Amino acid sequence: MPEPRDYQTEAIIIKKTKLAEADRILTFYTPRFGKLQAVAKGVRRPKSKMAGHLELLTYSQVSLARGRNLDTVTGTQTIDGFLAIKNDLWLTSCALYVVELVNQFGAERMENYPLFRLLLETLKQLAQAPNKELLLRYFELHLLDEAGYRPQLRECVSCRKQMTPVINYFHMSGGGMLCPDCAPRHPFSYPVSVNAQKVLRLMQDSDYATASRLKLDVELSGELKTLLENYLKYLLEREIKSVRWLDSLREQIAAQGNPPALPRSSDSL
Repeated sequence: MPEPRDYQTEAIIIKKTKLAEADRILTFYTPRFGKLQAVAKGVRRPKSKMAGHLELLTYSQVSLARGRNLDTVTGTQTIDGFLAIKNDLWLTSCALYVVELVNQFGAERMENYPLFRLLLETLKQLAQAPNKELLLRYFELHLLDEAGYRPQLRECVSCRKQMTPVINYFHMSGGGMLCPDCAPRHPFSYPVSVNAQKVLRLMQDSDYATASRLKLDVELSGELKTLLENYLKYLLEREIKSVRWLDSLREQIAAQGNPPALPRSSDSL
């Protein structure tokens, strides 16, 4: 039985591209269809009734008509505009980083409801999470899980021995940790502190409510950021465009004496 021509879906707008004089190609992430693209005709005209409901970083109910190459948006209504995010440059930049990763790792027209929920909950938490950096690390780690790249953190990916509480090593191509005995045989592996290993394992196996109670010092937060961003970049085989902008903003705000979302506590695990 053929699929109906018209259908509806919840969707988060994760990318938009100009098309012709007044149209846009929008990339949505949806609960049932995964990532999909559709054209919104006339949406760039000043009097377009759909424009405000189809902005980047908007959660909307979208009506679509199937087409030969691209589906067409026929109607839309905002569910959550995430105005607190859009009114804050730092939060907007964090959100753009999140949706860029979903766009890169999300599969076209393939349902991944857990990834949709992860994206939605991360956007909801951004405005209220006391530690934005911790939220981003939690998102990155669980994105890897939902995309099929869950890193092995509890046993050596070479000899399969359980990790012991010493400095171990992360092996990008192996997708996880190496023990000190196996690491010398794998030159492109990077040391990971004991505290960083504890945090990664706890975040990997916990919900965000539990992970958000973690107290990290600046050094540990930076170690986690570097490790996960490098692993994501390795998997994508390209730079993550929004990382450079995020880093620039961190430097600017830090220069003003107010580092963005880096924890002030000196306590570590």
